[in-house]
Amino acid sequence: MATAIRLRAVRMVAPQGFGYLGQALSSAEQFAALYSSVLRVGVDRIVVSPAHYVIAAYAAAAEMGVLDDEALATYGKDGSSLEAIGTERTPLLDYTCGSLGQGLSAAVGFALSDRLKGRPEPRTFAFVSDGELEEGQVWEAAMFAGHQRLSRVTVLLDANNSQVDGAVDTITTIEPIADKWRDFGWDATDIDGHDVDVIIEALGCGADATRPQVIVCRTSTVHGLDCLPPDADGHFIKLPPELADLALAELTEKLGRHAGA
Repeated sequence: MATAIRLRAVRMVAPQGFGYLGQALSSAEQFAALYSSVLRVGVDRIVVSPAHYVIAAYAAAAEMGVLDDEALATYGKDGSSLEAIGTERTPLLDYTCGSLGQGLSAAVGFALSDRLKGRPEPRTFAFVSDGELEEGQVWEAAMFAGHQRLSRVTVLLDANNSQVDGAVDTITTIEPIADKWRDFGWDATDIDGHDVDVIIEALGCGADATRPQVIVCRTSTVHGLDCLPPDADGHFIKLPPELADLALAELTEKLGRHAGA
């Protein structure tokens, strides 16, 4: 499914020749693990804080049959509801936002609302990027969730060390990430974010958690696509027609191998 998400993302970006492909490449396993294992559609909530990651959410939804191919083909086009950068109008998700750093606050709000209304079942899954950890609002929300022991919140933190200005660690020191979340009262796990089985196991542990959970997923914005040039800008990948054709062929071949395994 992660390979299929990458293939769909390439098809979505190819008509424009550039776009947020790197975010789908780095988070494909996270979306595949969540959508195919623990997520209960209509019960659980999904928050995508870095709004440009909606490309992966759309691709995953299409793989699950929640979004049809005709709608997916409108991604990023004028007038489409499937915007390249999510907004309050974005379908399929419970919350996303154009401005970074706000998603965790919304996720915490959902979880607190469920508690106050006596709804113990829903889990709230929030996708957060490592660049967002430069935002103070993220830590205010983390501190509040830890204090309230909002155990129905699970954060998938995509630690790909990439943001628009360059590598995150050249701009602001955010490490040690997991230790900082633990200090705010969270259960924190630091894992290989491209290992689906490990992600699924971590997500399963959150079902019986007594504190909020963060899964720090170490990833790369060029993972799973070998044809990309060494200097590819993972944040906003240029994909001219010849490179798009190579990417489509590579991922189609990989998907065929997975199907035959």
